[in-house]
Amino acid sequence: MTETNNTVPKGKVSSLETFGLVDGPGVRFVVFLQGCRMRCKYCHNPETWNMNGGEEWTAADLFKRAYRYLPYWGEEGGITVSGGEPMLQMEFVTELFRLAKEKGVNTTLDTSGNPFSMDPAFLEKFDKLMEVTDLFMLDLKEMDPKKHKELTGHTNENILQMATYLSDHNKRMWLRHVLVPNLTDDEAGLKEMDAFIDTLKSVERVEVLPYHTLAISKWENLGIAYPLEGVEGPTDAEKERAEKLLHTAERFKK
Repeated sequence: MTETNNTVPKGKVSSLETFGLVDGPGVRFVVFLQGCRMRCKYCHNPETWNMNGGEEWTAADLFKRAYRYLPYWGEEGGITVSGGEPMLQMEFVTELFRLAKEKGVNTTLDTSGNPFSMDPAFLEKFDKLMEVTDLFMLDLKEMDPKKHKELTGHTNENILQMATYLSDHNKRMWLRHVLVPNLTDDEAGLKEMDAFIDTLKSVERVEVLPYHTLAISKWENLGIAYPLEGVEGPTDAEKERAEKLLHTAERFKK
């Protein structure tokens, strides 16, 4: 987790991607932070779970590294912080994004929302992060709390609270749902998710992400049993069905 030394936030970074194309608008410099409390059955970055892994950076040094790629970002691109779960290192992310906004760089946070809390002490820090974050990419994995806990190890009430909180503060959101056949694709659940999204006023995009098996080798290398062994990704027709139920086309704004 983030440590503070002489008031300078330091963060644990798992890896960097210099030309990300799917982690926010335009071309992105993507920072994958270390640490996550969730244990999603389809996680594609299990190497980020360990809170003590990764390489330590200061926000200033990391921004300096990212800013080298400014010429490639164009008008829409910028910096995305993902994970792991970036909100476990909130002070570090806030400082990184503060430096980015001083240079007019677009900032995007890719989060599962798991650390979110309505506790005043947490909200004080979160509000500072909101001020310097242009876009929140939030995962909606499941609507039913019990199914969410079975899928991730945690319930989702606070995650839905976060979506509502962002909406109430008119913060731009892209919502993502990973579609796993016979796990996260039931019609009732997708309709409930669609109804919840209807209550949010600042959602610019809803994306259905097809489940894939590209991360199985990571699980194997870490010696962790893969819980979805034998599960295949959805067909094009199954993805289209989910997109219709979530009205993704109507929610897309350029």
